[in-house]
Amino acid sequence: MGGPSVATRRLYTGVVRSMALYGAPVWAAALTAQNRVRLWRPQRVMAVRAIRGYRTVSTEVACALAGTPPWDLEAEVLAEVYRRVADFRAESGFRPPPEDVREWREAARRATMARWSFRLETPRAGFAAVEALQPVIAEWAGRQHGTLSFRLTQVLSGHGCFGKYLHTVARRELSPACHHCDCSEDSAQHTLAVCPAWAAQRRALTAVIGVDLSLPAVVRSMAGSDSCFTAVATFCEVVISRKEAAERAREDDLHSDPIRRRRTGRRRPAYHSLMPP
Repeated sequence: MGGPSVATRRLYTGVVRSMALYGAPVWAAALTAQNRVRLWRPQRVMAVRAIRGYRTVSTEVACALAGTPPWDLEAEVLAEVYRRVADFRAESGFRPPPEDVREWREAARRATMARWSFRLETPRAGFAAVEALQPVIAEWAGRQHGTLSFRLTQVLSGHGCFGKYLHTVARRELSPACHHCDCSEDSAQHTLAVCPAWAAQRRALTAVIGVDLSLPAVVRSMAGSDSCFTAVATFCEVVISRKEAAERAREDDLHSDPIRRRRTGRRRPAYHSLMPP
């Protein structure tokens, strides 16, 4: 897919984060529920763009996949480090040694990851993805290998070229059934672990990461190994690109149901009436 590179997206995210958290040690303790929502809104936009995900991906899933802790928690980290530096200067009259400051920041970050993991235990949306990421969120956020692509994010988030998503969210299919086999529901997990149309690609994948293709097991292997991350990314690129090609063919087919055809003009108003009740 086109667009800015991963490094550029991370740079943009870092710039917006710095602007959002400016003066955090002053206002972090006064955060209210309403102010937290105001922080989450721009963070969600940047996280969705960083992971190259659909706009329908939830805030929790987008931030978890991007490996960026909620900014309200990061504000608390900045406030904690600032407080410790101020206390040290008040007691000694000197600035604390740089190594002490680094240690305080690392301790505060570990505490932030623990609080973030605890918060992810009760997600409000994206339950499957959050359930897979929550146990390994520290490892996932801190990994030095692998980058998310548009098609890999579809499989991990469940939002993409799947019958279930196209039917229930995008409203582009009359049913959630799989077009590549006789299964009544085409989900990301079905595509990853079950659909016989992708058996050859699945054999190549399991040869690297093992036979457990549950999403938690897949995410755990990706977080711990560059080769596993690459194997999953390769599977997703091949399979999702073929599913996208099949979807485009259905859109261009003049004999297909109108709801599946390529949209022109006003999209939702024109097609909403075509969906079954």
